[in-house]
Amino acid sequence: MTTASPEAARRRSLIRHRDFLKLWSAQTISVFGSQVSALAIPLVAALILKVDPFSFALLGTIEFLPFILFALPAGAWVDRLRRRPILISGDLGRAIALATIPAVYALNAAYLTIWQLYLVGFVTGTLTVFFDVANQSYLPSIVDRDQLIDANSKLQISQSAAQIAGPGIAGFLVGIVTAPFAILLDSASFVASAILVFFIRRPEPPVEEPADGSGRRPSFLAQVREGIGFVLGNRALRGIAAGTSTSNLFGNIGGAIVLLYMVQGLNLRPEQIGLVFALGNIGTLVGAAMANRVAGWFGLGPTIVGSLFLGSFFPLLVAIAPAGNPIPFLVAAGMLGGLSQMIYNINQVSYRQAICPPRMQGRMNATVRFFIWGTIPIGNVIGGVLGSTIGLHATIWVSAILSFTPAIWPFLSPIRHVRVMPAQVVDEPGPSPATA
Repeated sequence: MTTASPEAARRRSLIRHRDFLKLWSAQTISVFGSQVSALAIPLVAALILKVDPFSFALLGTIEFLPFILFALPAGAWVDRLRRRPILISGDLGRAIALATIPAVYALNAAYLTIWQLYLVGFVTGTLTVFFDVANQSYLPSIVDRDQLIDANSKLQISQSAAQIAGPGIAGFLVGIVTAPFAILLDSASFVASAILVFFIRRPEPPVEEPADGSGRRPSFLAQVREGIGFVLGNRALRGIAAGTSTSNLFGNIGGAIVLLYMVQGLNLRPEQIGLVFALGNIGTLVGAAMANRVAGWFGLGPTIVGSLFLGSFFPLLVAIAPAGNPIPFLVAAGMLGGLSQMIYNINQVSYRQAICPPRMQGRMNATVRFFIWGTIPIGNVIGGVLGSTIGLHATIWVSAILSFTPAIWPFLSPIRHVRVMPAQVVDEPGPSPATA
C-alpha cells in the first residue's frame, strides 16, 4: 500500500484548510467589490463632477498618502496586537466610509463634491494601511512556511479573477445605476469579508517581544527603527523595495491620469473601459497560476528581476495605442502588465515572508509598504501636474520611458542569485540582526 508523500499531503491540507478557506473567501469577496469602486469612484469625478486633470490625479494621491504617514507606526502596532481584529475593523470601517458616497448622492446630488471623495479616499486609505500590513503578517500564522507561495498564489488568483470580471461588472453597473450607487456593492463586500474573518478559529501564536538589557519591552520608536533596520540592512530586501518603489513612482505618473485619458483622449465609454480592464486582467489570472512554476523554471531571484522588467512594457503599449482603434493595445497592455505583476508580487512577497522572523512580520511588511507605496502619491502628483501642463498623452509617454529603469535595483542586489525559497526563519532570542 502506497502512502502520500509529505509534500503531497501538505498541498492537500491547504485546500482542506478551513481557516485558510475562510480567509481566502473573505478576500475573494472583498477584491471583487473593490474592483467596482476602483472604476466607479474615478468615474464619479470624471463624469459627474467633471474635475480637471490635477484634481482627478489628486484622488489617487490622497488615497495612498496614508502609506507615507502611517505605514511605519502601523507595523509596530500590528506586531503588538492580535491581527484578526485589525482585519475585521478595517473591513467594517471601509464599508461605512464608502457607503457615504451613494447616501449623499441619493439625498441630493448637488451635495456630492470632490472633497467628499478626497475624505473617503483618505479614510479608506488609512484603514487599508493597517489592514494590508496585518493581512500579510497574519497569513504566516494561518499556513505553514512551506505553503506560503501556494497560499499567496491562491489569494492572487482570486485577485486576478476579480480584476477580470470586476471591471466588466463595474462598467455595467455604472451604466445602469450610475457610479455612486455602484459603490454600494463594494461596501457590502467589506461587510461580508469581516464576517468571514470573524469566524476564523485558529488562534494566533503569541509573539514574544524580547526585552532589552534592563528587562523592559522596547519602546514603540525602537521597534519602528528595528523594522527599518531589518529591511535596509538586508541587501536583497533593499533591492526589492527600491525596484518596486521606483516602479510605482514612474508607473503612477501615467496611471494617475490613464482613466481620464481613456475618457477624454480616446473617447471610451464606461462599458468599453470596463471591458478593456476585464480582458486585460486575464494576464493577472495567468500570472497568479504560473508564478510558482515560473520560479521553478528560472529560479526565484531571476524570476523576480525578469518579471519586474517585463512589466516595463505595459505603459509603452498604452502610449502607442492609436486613437482610432485603441482597445487591442490597451487590452494587450493590461495582459502583459497583469502577468508580470502577479509573477513578481507572489514571489517577492513570499520571499519576504519566508526570511522574516514571525515577531517582525508586521514591521517588515510595514517598512516595505512605506517605501513601495509611499511613492505612489508622489507619482500621482507628478502625473497630475504634467497632465495639466504638457497634456495627458505626453504624460503617458513620460511614464512609459521612465518605467524601464526599476528592474536595475533588484538586478544589482543579491536576490538575482537566489534560486529556491530560503529555509524557515524562527524568532531570535534577542533583537533581530540587520541581515537575514
